Amino acid sequence: MVESPRCSRESAISARPDYLPTASLEALQQRAALLAELRQFFDSHGYWEVETPILSREVVVDAHLEPFVAQADGCELFLQTSPEFGMKRLLAAGAGAIYQVTRAFRRGECGRYHNPEFTMVEWYRVGSTLIDQMDFVEKLVSHLFARGTALRNQPFARVTYDEAFERHAKSRVLSLETSTLIELAKNHHVPIPESLSPDDRDGWLNLLLAEIVEPQLGQDVPTFVYDYPASQAALARIRPPAVSVAERFELYISGIELCNGYHELTDADELRRRMKVQAQSRAAQGLKELPADNQLLAAMDAGLPASAGVALGFDRLAMLVLGKESLAEVLAFPFDRA
Repeated sequence: MVESPRCSRESAISARPDYLPTASLEALQQRAALLAELRQFFDSHGYWEVETPILSREVVVDAHLEPFVAQADGCELFLQTSPEFGMKRLLAAGAGAIYQVTRAFRRGECGRYHNPEFTMVEWYRVGSTLIDQMDFVEKLVSHLFARGTALRNQPFARVTYDEAFERHAKSRVLSLETSTLIELAKNHHVPIPESLSPDDRDGWLNLLLAEIVEPQLGQDVPTFVYDYPASQAALARIRPPAVSVAERFELYISGIELCNGYHELTDADELRRRMKVQAQSRAAQGLKELPADNQLLAAMDAGLPASAGVALGFDRLAMLVLGKESLAEVLAFPFDRA
């Protein structure tokens, strides 16, 4: 297995012997109850639980996600960064409304709100829209928060990506050139990484989002941000108004991203094109080449039904519901104690 950076720990937790869990037994019991409640919620709304491979010859080709790699019987295998490929193959086979609670793995993601191995809840419903899934997420999250730190009894806010930037960075950004984004970062005194290229428009957008916008999101009320830049669509559909946008949303609570939802792409040729772009970006960064052919493309060629889906970080949800300050307080053994 490829090595990953060690995670830093907070002093109060690191002072405990390494054989002990970083979370209290009470918190772990509360986490278990929350997980049981989540499953019951999905079951009561017509979803059924599925399982797909964690270890696979296929993996999402993404310039920003680095998988763990394993060798077995002469084959190169990947620990999945998401169960998306397997679940969409089930949709193509006729599954209508499915969810999965699984472990996902991403190299280099360490910190207060990150762990390289984490619990992901992912679900899809054939025929649903982005709005349908925002409504569902709001009901799910509100229901689960009733078990712990209560949310304010009011509807979640919904703003577009451009509106969020206008509100917190004083400028819409979807139509801006990269040079203008750089000036915006300098005007806001944003620390600029030396590795960030002046040609990397998405890199500058992500920097501005992380440094200026995200910390303000969901502070008073949980907030959905939707209509992301088309260049950040991943596996979402593109809607072309005056400025093309990805049919994608994210939910923020207290400045923390909780989930990512898509109106799912069904065009296999478009997915091939996007994977090629991601592969070129990885090559330019000197990252490992990932397999481009996969069974999802074959399933999409055969016919993937229109659907919307969401991936939610359960560890972060548990942290927020239980009123904790870091993932280590809701995990038994984070990466550096595994």
